[in-house]
Amino acid sequence: MKKLTIIASTLLFCFILSSCTNNPDYVYSTSNYSSSQDTAVASATQVNPVRNVPWDYRVVQEEVGDLVGSDMTIIPDNTLLPNDGNYATGDKVWILQYMDAMLTTDNDRRSQIKLSSWSTLKSFKDEKSALADLGNLKESIQTEVNLIGVYKTEKTGKTREFAVITLPSGNVVKQPISDEKYASLKSKSKVKVTIEQVHLYDDYDQVYSKFRGWAQ
Repeated sequence: MKKLTIIASTLLFCFILSSCTNNPDYVYSTSNYSSSQDTAVASATQVNPVRNVPWDYRVVQEEVGDLVGSDMTIIPDNTLLPNDGNYATGDKVWILQYMDAMLTTDNDRRSQIKLSSWSTLKSFKDEKSALADLGNLKESIQTEVNLIGVYKTEKTGKTREFAVITLPSGNVVKQPISDEKYASLKSKSKVKVTIEQVHLYDDYDQVYSKFRGWAQ
């Protein structure tokens, strides 16, 4: 009788264990483990795969074309803008133009860049006012950034050195450097650089950083 009780208890335990392993919420569930692992791997490979960033601004002089109600066209591209300055056909105006970029990042964190065409944002009666607005959207600053590292490559007997840094907006930049710069940077984790901060016109807090040189 005792043996029958032991056998029955063993069979009951096996039945419960097999039932639990089919439950995705059970700690020993292999299906739950594999799906979590797959999700983690998929998440790790999707690191900002595609994003749009502000790339550049410029100020150019153009001419007013046709007047369309309260708007005006800017020639030669016939861009339609509000005629806030009460301009007449043939007037010279200064206009602020904008370009953005689409960045595609692969699994090795290498970026491909696709630039948009120039689009016109607003007009100004004089160059001074236009450049003042431009100065708020593009600013040159010196700052300290993280130095990921330096490395050398060799091909057909020629050696080249590079430094890899992370800019404040998160983008990673690789720059060729001299032998002297390589020697001075190889033991550092931080480095001072000059960067250009490009702000998004409609959301000033969105910024893209561009490397502009090594700070002294």
